[in-house]
Amino acid sequence: MLRSMYSGVSGMRGFQTKLDVIGNNIANVNTVGFKAGRVMFKDILSQTVAGVTPPEEGVTGGVNPKQVGLGVAISAIDTIHTPGSAMTTNVATDLRIDGDGFFAVFASEDQEVPYLTRAGNFMLDAAGQLVNADGMFVLSVDGEPIVLDPEITAFTIGQDGSIISIAADGTMEDTGIQIAVIRVANPAGLEKIGGNLYRVTPNANPEGEIEFTAPGDAEAGTGVIIAGQLEMSNVDLTTEFTEMIVAQRGFQANSRIITTSDEVLQEVVNLKR
Repeated sequence: MLRSMYSGVSGMRGFQTKLDVIGNNIANVNTVGFKAGRVMFKDILSQTVAGVTPPEEGVTGGVNPKQVGLGVAISAIDTIHTPGSAMTTNVATDLRIDGDGFFAVFASEDQEVPYLTRAGNFMLDAAGQLVNADGMFVLSVDGEPIVLDPEITAFTIGQDGSIISIAADGTMEDTGIQIAVIRVANPAGLEKIGGNLYRVTPNANPEGEIEFTAPGDAEAGTGVIIAGQLEMSNVDLTTEFTEMIVAQRGFQANSRIITTSDEVLQEVVNLKR
């Protein structure tokens, strides 16, 4: 009786976490570069009531084990790194990675390992530095902040990340600056730290190191950069609302397990009367 009650409690806790993840996904449905999460469950170690009996040919048959499950636990909260839909903005500094890879940004030059992001809503500050919405520097393939010459009044960004200046007479000149794209071996191993940023972990890249590569590098497997577009959230509202209904009904069903177990315990207590 008590086992069923604790199983119901574990189920309610699991579905509560699932609802928390679903709520966060729905809240970020319009967040640029956001990747949805999902909750996966696993059963808890079962209690063995009776063990296995091996068969003896011509004497006796085998007997399967008798086990009672003790509830459910969360096995993983995954981040789904499928690409989001493209939104055209026609802003020169809005960038989208068409393929795998991440932009590299850091808050200061003292930071050893930069943060990664898929949100390409960048801008030029008063000093001509390419930064994100929080003022973090966008890095080039040299691992340095991108700074444009004050004389450059118009520019375009190619698919390989090259920044091309445009003169008043329409002539174009390569500035020699190329935006970096970072390839991650296991994107699900990245740690979300808020602000559309990820921290590199030893399970994302070996030893937590990163390599600055050029967009479209076939050997590195990085995607190309599309200027004038942003990658939107990959949250699918239809899926999220369906999962919300499943989680709600699962929570209700587990609460009913606790209620029923309590009623059975009350009957046991009343036996003494």
